[in-house]
Amino acid sequence: MPIVPLNEKIVVQRMEAEDKTAGGIILPDNAKEKPKQGKILSLGEGKMLENGQRAPFQVKVGDKVLFTSYAGNEVTVDGKEYLVMSEDDILAIVS
Repeated sequence: MPIVPLNEKIVVQRMEAEDKTAGGIILPDNAKEKPKQGKILSLGEGKMLENGQRAPFQVKVGDKVLFTSYAGNEVTVDGKEYLVMSEDDILAIVS
């Protein structure tokens, strides 16, 4: 993994946008909405608690997650786009 997150940060790879609507209409690239789902690629060490220990994450590497619209920061490394976000930006795990 080219990005190593720190503390309570998580690296997520966004899922691919849908090419067509449920009705079968093919969407051009500029009309596609960025998906709000992704796969967790890497986790930091966890949030530092007052007692000096780290809080465990509720998610794990490989989980498919649903996150908020404006979650995290987009970064590009080696031509691939990633999101670096806090665990608080994740809404749910998708099974």
